[in-house]
Amino acid sequence: MSKAPAAQQTLRMLTFLARQRGPVAAARIAEALELPRSTAYQLLAEMQRQGYVVHLPEERRWGLGVAAFELSSGYARHEPLSRLGRPLLAALVDEIGESAHLAVLHGRDVLYIVEERAPRRPHLVSDVGVRLPAQLAATGRAMLAQLPRHQVRALFPDRTAFVDRTSLGPSRYSELRRLLDDTARHGFATENGEITPGLASVGVAVTDHVGWPAASIAITFESDRSDAHAADPAPLVGRLSSVANELSRRIRGNPLARPSSIELG
Repeated sequence: MSKAPAAQQTLRMLTFLARQRGPVAAARIAEALELPRSTAYQLLAEMQRQGYVVHLPEERRWGLGVAAFELSSGYARHEPLSRLGRPLLAALVDEIGESAHLAVLHGRDVLYIVEERAPRRPHLVSDVGVRLPAQLAATGRAMLAQLPRHQVRALFPDRTAFVDRTSLGPSRYSELRRLLDDTARHGFATENGEITPGLASVGVAVTDHVGWPAASIAITFESDRSDAHAADPAPLVGRLSSVANELSRRIRGNPLARPSSIELG
């Protein structure tokens, strides 16, 4: 049992509100958290005084307040994903001798927030701060495959949403949907020459506390080398999945259930 029950109940309430699509009634909060209504109202009143929730009297509902938004902004300023991910990627690069990167989804693009270069490997376009089309990059495909279908469809409503870099990759939603279904089934994403000719990547998603794709990790390598990983990505997928699960654990996420055997084809 918690030694600070009021603090625990307050945090549970904030977490519950953060997961809702909009403001909710106090009765629903109390029922969902199995709290007496009097306790729920007392906690809500104190959080309202501190600015963490707001009461919408016309709707008789409660939602998150400005103070909660400031927590979110502070989280972004602290750059936890890049700070937690950088040492993991550095160790991965040292182990496999290929370049690795960590990216987040931003609309139809991926935004690279960590880039770890391996010695004597080609320069990559995926430097920190660079944006690339999500439907072409392994990092983007890994995350898109974990999103609800309607959200992916909203991101790519027609052919004008598809960016072409090397004349490879999906150019319409039906092609992207098949690719994402395969990605979800296999548990990893690949791309070969769609971002840069001669370079291929393998990527896996990093999930947050509700199973949402918070980021993705990918390894990039020369696809035409005799020892290229494109022919057999299974060993890379195993290491990437391990690193992704560890980063997910560090951000208090729920690591994806990786396939027990890697399906190729």
